Amino acid sequence: MKTRWSSTAVALITGGRDKHYASELSRALDAAGVVADVVCNADMNTPELTGCSNLRLLPLYDVPWPINPFRRLMNCLRVYARLIRYITSSKAPILHILWPYKLPILDRTVLLIYYKLLGKRVVFTAHNVNGAEKDGKDSWWNRLTLRIQYNLLDQIFVHTDQMKQQLLNGFGVSEQRVTVIPYGVYSMVRNSPLTQAEARQMLGLQPHHRVLLFFGRIVPYKGVNYLIEAFKTIALKDPGYHLLIAGDKESEEHWREIEQVIDENSLHEQVVQHTRHIEDDDIEMYFKAADVLVLPYIRIFQSGVLFMSYSFGLPVIATNIGSFEYDVIPGKTGFLCPPHDSVALSRAIEAFFSSDLFAERDSRRADIQNIIRVSNSWSIAGTKTADVYAALSGCAQLQPSA
Repeated sequence: MKTRWSSTAVALITGGRDKHYASELSRALDAAGVVADVVCNADMNTPELTGCSNLRLLPLYDVPWPINPFRRLMNCLRVYARLIRYITSSKAPILHILWPYKLPILDRTVLLIYYKLLGKRVVFTAHNVNGAEKDGKDSWWNRLTLRIQYNLLDQIFVHTDQMKQQLLNGFGVSEQRVTVIPYGVYSMVRNSPLTQAEARQMLGLQPHHRVLLFFGRIVPYKGVNYLIEAFKTIALKDPGYHLLIAGDKESEEHWREIEQVIDENSLHEQVVQHTRHIEDDDIEMYFKAADVLVLPYIRIFQSGVLFMSYSFGLPVIATNIGSFEYDVIPGKTGFLCPPHDSVALSRAIEAFFSSDLFAERDSRRADIQNIIRVSNSWSIAGTKTADVYAALSGCAQLQPSA
């Protein structure tokens, strides 16, 4: 027997971002019996979600995003007007905000106060407790608006105990308003019978190559510069090493610094650069072509890319910061090394390729998938989230449902 709300209980506000996380959570909530409106982009209109009887998809964020700054601003304001109209008329007593939209300061203050005046219970998932600090762009104004937001919210979801402590110690949030919900393993990213050999052929790589993958946005806090320095050390000794970089470069200046090292060391043949947005249908090609994912981050609490890697059974070499030191099990799911240290990273890479984790990679991939399914199940995340909704609503709207 499971429980469900008799009418729309939750408005899930996705911010038009991170479609994979929003889709997985939406489906988990549906399985837990939660009736929800999902405010999203049209790209979430997939068979996996349209087949969920408890969900109603509302693509309110879909507007053109022109180059002209004025038109862009007008379209941004148009989306905010749609969102305000929807929430004003919505009967859902709970708003669950996954991400802010384009003007986070507005979302944290004026809109949040308005939602509270409407009598809504507001829940927020803090994927980053202070994203600006992580990006090296923190300010007193940013911290002030975050403090306002966190102290107005009814409940805050975080993915790790460290993030919970940052909320308690850095923003004065009371412990009972913070719930730790593990980051779920992606199951809706395509995982076809594509083999490693086929994936490598598509990318111009050979079966004997030792392939490292960096996947995701290329920004300074992710430490790609340290990865390039580490790769230089091993690649000059062994031409069989190849580094596959796949993702958007968000700073041309930062990327030019990385390219300079590639140029100076004649690494172009060994560094495969796909510095662009990676379409969903292409994701599995990169993860299946690789032997290991490398996360050389210098600041982070949690990374969805790590769990995407685990969903393919791909081991991870990561720096021992944030939750990585708990999410990576040395010798079983990957290896750890200190941040800001390209020498230590190169040693970790060489240690991986000398280990049983690489030598027995075919059987070990299944082991990684099994380990992470138990600890980071979306079923668990959905149930825990639904329990918080029920507590906030006082269970008044719950009724039994088969």
